[in-house]
Amino acid sequence: MAQNKKETQQPTKQKTSAKKPQSKSATKNSKNTKQSKGSKFNAKPNKKVQNKTKKPQNTLPIKIIPLGGLQEIGKNITLYEYGSDLLLVDCGMAFPDEEMPGIDIVIPDFSYLISNKDRIKGLILTHGHEDHIGGIPYLLKNFNVPIYATRLTLGLVEGKLKEHRLLAGAQLNTVKPGQTVKLGSFEVEFIHVNHSIPDAVGFAITTPAGTVIQTGDFKIDTTPIDDHVIDIARFAEYGKKGVLALLSDSTNAERPGFTASERKVGESFSTLFKKAEGHRIIVATFSSNIHRIQQIIDEAVRCNRKVAVSGRSMINVVAVAEELGYLSVPAGVLIDIESINRYERENIVIITTGSQGEPLSALHRMAFSDHRNVDIFPDDMIIISATPIPGNEKLVSKVVNELIKRGANVVYEKMYDVHVSGHACQEELKLILSVVNPRYFIPVHGEEKHLIKHAGLAETLGVDKKNIVIANIGDVISLDKKSIRITETVPAGSVMVDGLGVGDVGSVVLRDRKHLADDGILVVGIAMDSVTNEVVSGPDIISRGFVYVKESEELIDSATVVAERALEYCYLHRIHDRGAIKNKVKDTVSKFIFEKTRRRPMVLPIIMDV
Repeated sequence: MAQNKKETQQPTKQKTSAKKPQSKSATKNSKNTKQSKGSKFNAKPNKKVQNKTKKPQNTLPIKIIPLGGLQEIGKNITLYEYGSDLLLVDCGMAFPDEEMPGIDIVIPDFSYLISNKDRIKGLILTHGHEDHIGGIPYLLKNFNVPIYATRLTLGLVEGKLKEHRLLAGAQLNTVKPGQTVKLGSFEVEFIHVNHSIPDAVGFAITTPAGTVIQTGDFKIDTTPIDDHVIDIARFAEYGKKGVLALLSDSTNAERPGFTASERKVGESFSTLFKKAEGHRIIVATFSSNIHRIQQIIDEAVRCNRKVAVSGRSMINVVAVAEELGYLSVPAGVLIDIESINRYERENIVIITTGSQGEPLSALHRMAFSDHRNVDIFPDDMIIISATPIPGNEKLVSKVVNELIKRGANVVYEKMYDVHVSGHACQEELKLILSVVNPRYFIPVHGEEKHLIKHAGLAETLGVDKKNIVIANIGDVISLDKKSIRITETVPAGSVMVDGLGVGDVGSVVLRDRKHLADDGILVVGIAMDSVTNEVVSGPDIISRGFVYVKESEELIDSATVVAERALEYCYLHRIHDRGAIKNKVKDTVSKFIFEKTRRRPMVLPIIMDV
């Protein structure tokens, strides 16, 4: 903390100490101006002064390198480079899609950062969502770096680092919105923004080449739950001074109008809680949406209900937020989920994870009678306070249908206003573009369609198309006051985490997993004499995920004969290499199976030498 305070004061000291020399030089210049009226000799000092003003034109370009968060949702991480100094913004993760069976999470490729670790002056964080902080433990396992963030964000980071046993060595520095931190060639001001989690900030990153504004995830909420409105005035002040480039959140660039205020959800909760009198209420929402959790608790208190929390991430976030003062919970309101049976059901509100229908989430387990403490009863009111993330619609629908089968009254976004986005819609995006008035514009945080739409909005506001860059991860965007261009690429991509393994599952393993999932496997077991190379036993074929053997005996017997012929061919042609024999059996059996079934199971020959 002491270190951080010292650093945040440096820019202020520099400004103060610069006042006197400026006034003296101004006096000298005024004297020289008077003398130069009648003397050519005295004009020389003025030429020197003019040369001094030209020096900033020789500054280096600033380079912006997105290592994640472009052409995708999640895994946000951006690297800034000026001279020999590097600055890292966010370090998030993404959840696997259907093309990644068995994968737990996806993190950025840190190879470029590792090769330049000694140049990185710090990691600054916009807010505490997983897609912005989830990759930090995996980064710190490679090298340590000072981390700067607001109080709640650091509280959530601490929990993650403690879980990975990295907290003891972490360099965590708390910064308040409005403060400036100097990190090498970078001066970074933290600017308050509204989002679906408290303590979210954007950044004004100033270098000798100019100032870059990165909004982070934001929306403009004039009636936020915590009464802290986005600091539009500060963005406008930078706009008046001159902003070299703007990097802005593109998530809702396709949506017209303004994003609704979070208070609208509170009004819906009030209505629904009244309708649920005499019944238990279960609310599923994102664990990080502390403002929404606060509104649920407030409404529960108004209705004289106790509140229980279910789901690991929800329990952790509520504990951190309450400890740091971001959640206000009257004494005696929160109860343990294991004690809910001590109370009448109509006096209970359960806040849970599972708004995306995740198979291991608390709501999913409740729906399928697999939850240790909660059974669904007829007439329970269940509110799903979230919008399905693209790709999760079927998972959510499956959970909703199961809950309805059990007689529950399920409410979700399409029925009532039980969810609003934390991201800016088109009119808010245009407002930020207008007040910041950047020379260059780089849309970030979104898929191609979001970035293209955001770029179009900028063009409607007069930003020249040649001054807009839509980049891919790994692109090096070089910019100065003269131009902006992509000059090269650096290593970037995705690293998959499967259990304790990080990066040990690549494209080949995923391909095999998908192959197994789609067509199953045939194992061809062969025992061979290691001296004579004759077949001692087999081939024996075992099917898993392809056909049920008892109902397909003729097909398996025929495939066994084909495998025997392949082995006989190898013996007669003196092919003794085990790899060559396996390939011959694999190719022959695969071709036969495809001709008979038009299916391509994985054929795996196994040779045992005896």
